[in-house]
Amino acid sequence: MPTASKLVGAIAFAALAWFISDLVKPLLPEGTQVGLLSPINALFGLIMGWRIMGRNAGQGLFASSGYGLTTIVATVFWCLLAWASYEMVIRSTRLRYDGPVQALQDMVGLMLEYGQLASTTTILGAALAGSLFCAWLTELTARRWS
Repeated sequence: MPTASKLVGAIAFAALAWFISDLVKPLLPEGTQVGLLSPINALFGLIMGWRIMGRNAGQGLFASSGYGLTTIVATVFWCLLAWASYEMVIRSTRLRYDGPVQALQDMVGLMLEYGQLASTTTILGAALAGSLFCAWLTELTARRWS
């Protein structure tokens, strides 16, 4: 059932995912196409903000902080999985793999590589502070309109 806290959580985490995606873009290798990076990552932020943060809002500030961190971790996981899967499919159409197991192993390696690339203090700090702010905002919304 739609609630105000789900809507606010979804919008807040979508905006946070978009912002963090813009922070990641300069770290990508030269010539990387980043056309849909921000919108797709924002979509994952929207879904996770609705399903995790919005659904669990209203349990207090301490609990919402934990749910906010869980939401950003889940968003990062799904973004990494999506982009690593996309790259794996591109590579598999170029016949770089001997079989599906090798493709899946490379996908996990790509997830780790992308995660390592984005593990700067600026991005981690923005994710931490942003998720706590989004959680606080969602919690205040749940208190106000529940």
